[in-house]
Amino acid sequence: MHNLVARLQARDPAALAELYDAMSRRAFGLAMRVIGDEAASADVVQEAFVWLWEQADRLDARRGRAEGLLMTIVHRRAIDAARRRQRLTARTRPVEDADLLADAEGEAEPDVDERQYAAIRASFPTLPAEQRLVLEQVYFLGLTQTEVAATNGVPLGTVKSRLRLGLEKLRASVLAAPR
Repeated sequence: MHNLVARLQARDPAALAELYDAMSRRAFGLAMRVIGDEAASADVVQEAFVWLWEQADRLDARRGRAEGLLMTIVHRRAIDAARRRQRLTARTRPVEDADLLADAEGEAEPDVDERQYAAIRASFPTLPAEQRLVLEQVYFLGLTQTEVAATNGVPLGTVKSRLRLGLEKLRASVLAAPR
């Protein structure tokens, strides 16, 4: 890989192909270790090569080799992708009705259920209007999240976030209710 940085700066496609042949498997392996998903890892590796090609004029051979820079880019992008996936999973995890009403010791007694329902009924009006509307449409009208998004003219992700936040607030009120 003689004078690879200079060749990349000269926009020599053979230099990029040479770097790809030499580094793509290692880059993919690194991304897989960080992310654990083949498709996402392949995307990260592709993004890293594209970035390196597009930013080739900014490379400086005195600061290191292109291979090291590539692996640094892959590592950072893989970490970013893993964090995005983690946040997305946390935001879109459905909160089950049972999660709202589950007793820490197992099956709830009837009077405990009534206190929990009372806590939910008392907390429902205190929710922000957007969250309350989404909860009403999903739980009382039986609309899907996609239907709620279309009905209200908001993105599906917004509906999911409002639903999750509303359910979390109701759950907190149940957990705070006297037992």
